[in-house]
Amino acid sequence: MGHLPRSLIVHCPSVRVATIEIGQTPVLPSGNTVHLWYATLDSLRPRIAELEALLDPVEQERAERFRFDVDRERFILGHGLLRSLLGKYLKRDASLVRMARGPFGKPYLERKDLRFNMSDTKDAVLIAFANKLEIGADIETMARDVDHQAVSEHYFTAPEILAMRPPPKPSSQGGGLSEDFSKRRFLEFWTRKEAVLKASGVGIMDDLRALRVNDLRNTMMIEHEAFITMAAEEYHVQTLQVGAQHLVSVACPVEIEGVVVWKAEEF
Repeated sequence: MGHLPRSLIVHCPSVRVATIEIGQTPVLPSGNTVHLWYATLDSLRPRIAELEALLDPVEQERAERFRFDVDRERFILGHGLLRSLLGKYLKRDASLVRMARGPFGKPYLERKDLRFNMSDTKDAVLIAFANKLEIGADIETMARDVDHQAVSEHYFTAPEILAMRPPPKPSSQGGGLSEDFSKRRFLEFWTRKEAVLKASGVGIMDDLRALRVNDLRNTMMIEHEAFITMAAEEYHVQTLQVGAQHLVSVACPVEIEGVVVWKAEEF
């Protein structure tokens, strides 16, 4: 017997610019604070041998299955960095950390309070950590070449598509500014949806229009059976600009008290 549709609330405060801290030895996040570790792939590439050596046999096999070198490299750098940071937080050998997986593949640590989520884009990786809080995170780059107008027609709600339209501008300004505004808004909304879905443990759904994330408070009815079962009653999303090119969203089922961002390559 299927589950009846139910309501979901997603809170999305305004985007803010992240202050990036210098790397330090990780300690467990306190309260409802989220730790974000960010690095460009270029900055991690000199460590690829070190990070690859941390992967377990399953991860090594997954890496070998990638058809293209660029995808294999991104997998190794991201998963190796995740293991390196888990080892530091847990104060143990990173190569010996064992992860279980949820019904839709989200990794987690059994009998541990530390929660985490990883995301990558074409030129960067992001890893989020929280203490006793389910968490989801997503990163996207402004350098990505995507037909955001066409994609939004398939995956965004009408209010979100409307919110992507740039404000009126003086006739003397060029069209590039309008395009940048629309693309940025698209990536803000996309990362928010991904972060919420990853926090729930469901991951990607066919119809992203099941979520609406353009307002400060978004109330909706959800019908996807797994999402109904696994999602919290509400999510609080923080969206940040990290550096010049990257947008990041992180989602938790409680209000986030603070987000600390570190440059992983300096750790």
